[in-house]
Amino acid sequence: MKTEETENKVSEPSTEYGKYSYADYLTWQMDEMVEIIKGKVFKPAAAAAPRRIHQKVSLKISSALYQFLQGKPCEVYTAPFDVRLPVKSKRNEDIFTVVQPDICVVCDRSKLDDAGCIGAPDLIIEILSPGSNRKELKYKYEVYEESGVKEYWVIQPTEQTLLIYTLTTGKYVPSRLFSPGDIVSSACIEGFSLDLEEVFQDLD
Repeated sequence: MKTEETENKVSEPSTEYGKYSYADYLTWQMDEMVEIIKGKVFKPAAAAAPRRIHQKVSLKISSALYQFLQGKPCEVYTAPFDVRLPVKSKRNEDIFTVVQPDICVVCDRSKLDDAGCIGAPDLIIEILSPGSNRKELKYKYEVYEESGVKEYWVIQPTEQTLLIYTLTTGKYVPSRLFSPGDIVSSACIEGFSLDLEEVFQDLD
């Protein structure tokens, strides 16, 4: 006999089979965050919340961006925040990539709605967690490049490194590997820079 909880809970999507859209995504009632990349469902490597160091790094960077962007047209958002990346149509049933970047900056406010962002943010920052490297570095790299995300920052908090991919004529060009002692600047958020010594200090 089905319980009320079972009846009210939509069956979880299969991570092995099927192609899912944003329309499907909206019907799911799940206890953990999921993302859809090219129709395939991705769950976090662990059901628990991100690690404390991950959250400290995210807060430092998002706070710096928030302060810098005051009075400017760009806006910063942190996960959970749905970014829909349509290919041909913006209809829910035709969108097959929905991601939740750790941090993103959107400068074209016409891309913002009550559901989040539809279209490529200008800047996306992903902070890697154990087990997430393959997804961030391969699958998300591909969809961010194809969708026209101007800059993609990949941060490895345990190694204290940052790699910046800058979109140039439709393809990402990687930076050198940055580490504490470096001050990095954004090519798409004019005037914004980040001191990695401050980002990575006091993470114990």
